Amino acid sequence: MRSRKPKVLQPLAGRPLLAHVLERVALLEAAACHVVVSHEQERIRAAFADSPLDLHWVDQGEPRGTGHAVFRALEDIPDGARVLVTYGDVPRIPVGDLQACAEGDGVTVLAARVGDPSGYGRLILGADGQLERIVEDKEASADERAVDLINTGVLAGPAAALRAWLAACEPAPGGSREWYLTDVVAAARADGQSVAVVESQDPAAVLGVNDRAQLAVQERLYQRALATDMMGRGLALADPDRFDVRGVLNFGQDCALDVNVVIEGTVTLADDVYIGPGCVLRDCDIGPGTQIAAHTILEGVRVHADARIGPFARLRPGTEVGAGARVGNFVEIKNASLGPGAKANHLTYVGDARVGAGANLGAGTITCNYDGANKHRTEIGERAFIGSNTALVAPIRIGDDATVGAGSTLSDDVEPGALALTRARPRTIRDWPRPKKSGKE
Repeated sequence: MRSRKPKVLQPLAGRPLLAHVLERVALLEAAACHVVVSHEQERIRAAFADSPLDLHWVDQGEPRGTGHAVFRALEDIPDGARVLVTYGDVPRIPVGDLQACAEGDGVTVLAARVGDPSGYGRLILGADGQLERIVEDKEASADERAVDLINTGVLAGPAAALRAWLAACEPAPGGSREWYLTDVVAAARADGQSVAVVESQDPAAVLGVNDRAQLAVQERLYQRALATDMMGRGLALADPDRFDVRGVLNFGQDCALDVNVVIEGTVTLADDVYIGPGCVLRDCDIGPGTQIAAHTILEGVRVHADARIGPFARLRPGTEVGAGARVGNFVEIKNASLGPGAKANHLTYVGDARVGAGANLGAGTITCNYDGANKHRTEIGERAFIGSNTALVAPIRIGDDATVGAGSTLSDDVEPGALALTRARPRTIRDWPRPKKSGKE
């Protein structure tokens, strides 16, 4: 991956690859889940410290191949158990594939039939459909390379037999050869055991992630499958190939998302919500009939019915937008509420404030909430009118129906219904000589 981050912690749809695998494994309701780790294992364990699964971490020590990893895990598994082996870098493996392997009696190998099998081990079947052997690509004959049934690496088998077969396949001490799990097939056949093959329901989903290009492919396949499911449940997407959910999206009827919308955390859309192109929503609750225009970012926001937000607005955590309120272009709001019908249409910052119903904030209005050490509140009453280019120095209260003249800087409260302004009288100097650069006329 050319990364300092372990591969299984690389993100797919906003979550580590391993999280997707464990999510699928959890649906099998296995008696135990063993995770074999080696490199950067402290980081991996820490990332899953809050996992709802009871994970048994197995320290592989020096990595000596897949066979060695499984052999170490088998040390804590009872002989009578059936063991299913999967991989932390195969995030989209179908649960049905895992279930089909887990339900067998002997050894079962998961296969995939692909258009281009180059580089993969080929599965050579006997006349009875059982697996005869696995041939690595570099060792395959011309006829064997023509086989399009490849080994995914996923297999299942009885614990006691796997332990014995793997022990018999251990490379000689000091040898350079790795200890491969695939050697189990030859050992089982030599022991007179048949090896069943299960073909994957989704061959593209069982291919592992080995580099960033493959990760990007899996990301798009994941997102497209999610988009198809959501469209089937009524969500309108302008382009399902330009849609990203990196968390959970809940939606009502007749919701529509334009291109390049990104959903993070948990986002809930009520009925008739429209999200414009290029928007990012993270942990938001959006009320019915609300429209969010292009390139708007919302995080930790609650929006009530029929609001209009954006374009190019940024609403930060702790923001609440009342029913029918308007938030326009280049407006930033943080830890503040806009009452029903309130307006902040242009170039405005509202922080640590409450804006009453029907109030209007003119272009360039700033609530000066931070004194360099502490935050302070601004209270703006109902139907108040704040003129353009106004600075309200908190703590301050603007009463109901009050008016603040454009260009004012206020630090004192304004009574309800009053007009307040701080505007210097204009001064005109006629025939004023404009300064010139030194040495030039």
